[in-house]
Amino acid sequence: MSESRTRRRIQAQSSANDAQVMGFMLDAPLQDGAPARFEAAGASAPLPDALFAIGGLCHVEVSGAMIWVRKEEGSEWATLKPAIAAAIREVLDTCDAPLGQAAPVDPDAELLRAVEELLERQVNPSVAAHGGHIAAERVSGGTVYLRMSGGCQGCAASSATLREGVERMLRAALPAIGEIVDLTDHEAGSNPFYERGGGASPMSGQAGAKPAFHRPVPPGVLSWQDEQITVDPDFLAPRLGLSPEALRAGLRTGDVVGVTEMGEGEDAGKTRIVLRSATRAWAAEVFTDGTAREIPPPRAAGAAVGREGTLVGEVRAHLENLPDETPHISYGALARALGHWAPGSVARITRALETTMREDAAAGRALIAARAVSRTAAGLPARGFFDLARNLGCGPAEGQSEAEFHAGELARLQQDRSA
Repeated sequence: MSESRTRRRIQAQSSANDAQVMGFMLDAPLQDGAPARFEAAGASAPLPDALFAIGGLCHVEVSGAMIWVRKEEGSEWATLKPAIAAAIREVLDTCDAPLGQAAPVDPDAELLRAVEELLERQVNPSVAAHGGHIAAERVSGGTVYLRMSGGCQGCAASSATLREGVERMLRAALPAIGEIVDLTDHEAGSNPFYERGGGASPMSGQAGAKPAFHRPVPPGVLSWQDEQITVDPDFLAPRLGLSPEALRAGLRTGDVVGVTEMGEGEDAGKTRIVLRSATRAWAAEVFTDGTAREIPPPRAAGAAVGREGTLVGEVRAHLENLPDETPHISYGALARALGHWAPGSVARITRALETTMREDAAAGRALIAARAVSRTAAGLPARGFFDLARNLGCGPAEGQSEAEFHAGELARLQQDRSA
C-alpha cells in the first residue's frame, strides 16, 4: 500500500501591478525563506526546472513562502495556473532542496520587493478608501522602514493601525522581517477627512448657516445612471487634483471614494455627493429639479469615516438578513441598500464581498458573498467570485459547474440559518 500524502495548499494571487505576473503562496517558506531568482535559460534547480518545463513561463522568483512567476506574452493563466500548482506540489513532495544551490539575490532587496507587493495588494486598497497610502521606503539588515502619506499621515489612529494590523500581516507573511520602523512625520500631516466639529453641514438645516459659496454646476455634469449619480470626469478631475485618466483609474481601484447622503427634514428631497482623492475633496448638492450647486465639503464627516471602516460588517449583516423569499441581491442594489450611490460604490462593495469570502473560507463557513449576484449573469455572481473561491481552495469541485457550486453555497447558507 502506498503512503498517502497530505495535499499541499497553494493559493494563487494575481499581481496588482502586472497582469503577466502571478504569485503562488505556500503554507511555509522554501529552504528557510532564502530568496532566489531564476531565468528561463540555464535554471539548474528542481523547482524552476519543473516550472520552465511547462512552457509559457520566462521568470521565477522565490521569497519566503511565495513563488512568483512571469508568463510570456500570449500564454493564458487559465491553462498555466493548474499546471504550475501541480508542478510545485510534485517537486515539494519529492525533493528536499527544490531551489538547489542557487545563489540568492540581495536579501534586503528581495525583502523590500516582497513588502511592496504585500502593501500594494493587501493594504493600500483598503487605506486608499480613507485617502491614505503606506509605502516601504527601504530595508536594511532585515529592518523595514515604512512611511505613511495622505490620510494616514497625521491620523490619530495610524500608529495603532500600523502596529495592530499592517505589522501583524507583514510579519505573518514574511518571517524574515526584523524590526518595522515608522518614518512618518505625523506632526506635519493633516487629517484626511473633514475636521470634526466647528461647523455645520451645508445640509444641516441650521438657521443662519450659509455655504461659503453657491456655484451652479453646469448642466450635463451630473447625471443618474443605474440609479447612481455620475459626474463628468473632465469636470471633476481638476477639482480633485487629478487628470481625467487618473480619476477614472482611481474610481476603479478605490483611490477616489465618494459618499452620497439623502437630505432630511428641511433638506428632504436634496442629495449631497462628496468625492475625495488622497489630497482634495469636492461636494455638490443636487436638487429635486435636477439642478445642482457646488458646496463646501462638509466639516463633520465622522459618520462617513465610520461607514467606510465598517463596510465589510455592513455587507455581511445585510446579506445575512435577506428574507428567505429573496435569497440574493444584485451588487448595485446592495450598494444602494447600504447608502452608497457615488461613482465607484459597486467596486467598494465588491472588495468588501471579497473580504467576507476570505473570512468565511478561513473559518470553513459557507460563502455569504454567494447572495450577491450580477444582473447580467443569470442569477449568478460575477466571474471574480468563482475565481477567488478557487484561489481560496473552496471553489467548485472537479466536474461541478459554477451554477451547481453557487446553488450549493446558497443551500448551505440556508441550512446555517435554519440550524
